[in-house]
Amino acid sequence: MTSAVATERVEIDQSPFLHNVEAYIDRALACMDLPDGLAERIKACNSTYTVRFGVRLRGRMYSFTGWRSVHSEHFEPAKGGIRYTASADAEEVEALAALMSLKCALVDVPFGGSKGALRIDPKEWEPHELERITRRFTQELAKRNLICPGRNVPAPDMGTGEREMAWIADEYKRTGSSDIVNANACVTGKPLSRGGIAGRTEATGRGVQHAIQCYLRDRNADGIRGNRNLSSMTVTVQGFGNVGYHAAKFLSEEDGAKILCIIEHDGYLWNPDGIDIAAVRRHQANTGSILGFPGAVSAANSAEALEKPCDILIPAAMENAITTKNAPRIRAGLIAEGANGPVSFDAEAILARNQIVVLPDLFVNAGGVVVSYFEWVKNITHIPFGLMERRRRERRNLQIAGALETMTGRPFPADSRSEFLEGGSELDLVRSGLDDVMRSAYGKMSEVVRSHPNIRDFRTAAYYIALSKIADAYQAIGI
Repeated sequence: MTSAVATERVEIDQSPFLHNVEAYIDRALACMDLPDGLAERIKACNSTYTVRFGVRLRGRMYSFTGWRSVHSEHFEPAKGGIRYTASADAEEVEALAALMSLKCALVDVPFGGSKGALRIDPKEWEPHELERITRRFTQELAKRNLICPGRNVPAPDMGTGEREMAWIADEYKRTGSSDIVNANACVTGKPLSRGGIAGRTEATGRGVQHAIQCYLRDRNADGIRGNRNLSSMTVTVQGFGNVGYHAAKFLSEEDGAKILCIIEHDGYLWNPDGIDIAAVRRHQANTGSILGFPGAVSAANSAEALEKPCDILIPAAMENAITTKNAPRIRAGLIAEGANGPVSFDAEAILARNQIVVLPDLFVNAGGVVVSYFEWVKNITHIPFGLMERRRRERRNLQIAGALETMTGRPFPADSRSEFLEGGSELDLVRSGLDDVMRSAYGKMSEVVRSHPNIRDFRTAAYYIALSKIADAYQAIGI
């Protein structure tokens, strides 16, 4: 195992990621008429906390650095994931926190925006070591009230998942919180056995699917090169983690799209006849890499794979995947941003000139925070989704089926009877709620694109909607 040492870095210039986010904000603000000073207040992060702590492991002390940034508290709690990555820094966290504020506002989720990170490579540590590190990080954040059901609610992000969220929730309870009754709501993305909600793991990838479907249903848009049929489309997915995997799975298995390219940091898979997503997942679990999968050609140059022709490109890995260097060679018809900030500000102008439509991250990957909101509500109310109405709905559906049989003189079709009569599981309700939220958000963006004289792209429309809502919230409280 390689040695894992957390090192300090000095930040000098503004990161490209934060620069891009602020440039997108400025572009949308230019289309708005806000009172003097309010734009600056909305744009800036409220606070960024740096925590440094030590953990004794492997016979010595290791030091770690982490951050929690709160962009806006116009609604509380503030919401946003915690990522574990060796490249994390304060400005990346601030950019992600700003995106969370805007994302929640766009989809009408009543949270402010926050984000966290720990500079660590999770692969360098054993699970029991990661648990000790995570629990110490939780202690440091809890001291500063940066984990709390009513103030700040983390969630999974890059490098973290259900396991880490369960550790955080358990450690939060041990810190002596006075709100033990609602303590499970201190974090979302937990396992079902620890207060999680069905559908949270798949939520962001499911949201990507809904976003693409929304665009293709929009009769005011042109589809993808005039085509609206997903079953005849080809898809490239960059990043085969939680988001990329689920997006590819749903688009291929449910919509019939052909996944012809999967890109990871160490290379890519290519098969013009389509790739079996479930089989790749099994191969990845067994070998630690997508490369070498027998059902596709493996190649080492990840960068060139982004430029292969396809109908839909889903960048679901890191920020700044598409820049001015490769944007001129992108040959997709539609880009659906599964990751945060995958298209740089300057690159987007190039894509627009090449008539490539971009569905922005604020919208496309909002599924995670939407279902996190459902989980938080479940934890606060202590009532599982569907508990109060499932049986009533089953009885109503049974009555409808009986009435139809009486009217037609024929039995209800056996192959659909059980599904029709079922009252709706928690997963059904979560999926239905997510679909509804995504449709509503898309409708608002589409309306702005059609009606605003200075806005012609979905990203500016999304930012315009989100910033308007945050501005209204600030003005309502006298700011």
